[in-house]
Parts: sequence; C-alpha cells; structure tokens
Amino acid sequence: MKKTVLTYGLISGVIAAVLMLAHVPFMDGSNKALIVGYTGIGLSALLIFFGVRSYRENVGNGKISFGRGLAVGILIALISAACYVAAWEVVYFSSPGIADHIFDKQVEELKATGAPQEKIDETAREVESFKKLYANPFVNVAFTFIEAFPVGLLMTLISAVILRRK
Repeated sequence: MKKTVLTYGLISGVIAAVLMLAHVPFMDGSNKALIVGYTGIGLSALLIFFGVRSYRENVGNGKISFGRGLAVGILIALISAACYVAAWEVVYFSSPGIADHIFDKQVEELKATGAPQEKIDETAREVESFKKLYANPFVNVAFTFIEAFPVGLLMTLISAVILRRK
C-alpha cells in the first residue's frame, strides 16, 4: 500500500501545488481566483480515484473493500493536502504583502460599491483581525489544509464506493 499511496499522493500533491502556484499572481479576491484554485484542487483529487483503482488492480488482485479503499484514498488525500499546504506556506511567508493584496480587496470592493462607511470600517477591522490570525503559521497551515483536504475526502468516499469489489 505504501508505494501506491506515496506515488499517487505525491503526484496529486505536485499537481495541486503547481496549479496553486500558477494562479497566485491572479489572486485578487475575486470568484475567478477561487474557481481556478478549487479546479486545481479538484483535478489533483482525481489522482485519488486512480490511486485507489491502481491499488485494487495491482495489490488487491481486482478486489478491494470499502474500508481499504477509504484508507488508501485518505492517505493519498493527506499527502496531497500536505504538498498543497507546503507550497502555500512558501508563497505566503516569502511574499511580503500578499496578505494585504488578498484580504484588502474586500474593503476596496466595498468602497467601490459605495457601501456605508460603517460597513467599510467593520469589514476593515475584520480583515485586520484575520490578517493577524493568519500570520500565525499554525493557523495558516490549518486554514490551508481545510481548503484542500475536504475535496480529497469527498473524492475518497466516491472512489471507495465506486471501486469496491468483493
């Protein structure tokens, strides 16, 4: 199981990390950046399906239980999410001002739409609070992990159900 999990987990992680790095320059707080980001995570999660299938065919001789498929898929998803997190940590902590660039966009959009000053001030306080929280590497890792892992978990459940054979 180790070889399959490592192979597919690292390939998935590299795909997730590369696609995340490719769209970092376009991060502007818009929905387009979110769509591109989650598309990359989704594409990398497809490797979970192929990893579980590979395990079934090569190790399980065409058979795999739901539990074993779940275990293989979760391990692949964990490795993939860890690669994604590592890439984001490098980007975040080596690019001064990236937090300002990403988070201040919310305040700018409110100003552009002519929102009341009270709402702008409230959002600005929330953004500053979040930036301070996000500057803590442990919190940053947790938020980034929560961004990628649920997609992998969903793909794991789908793969384990579809690919199980007795």
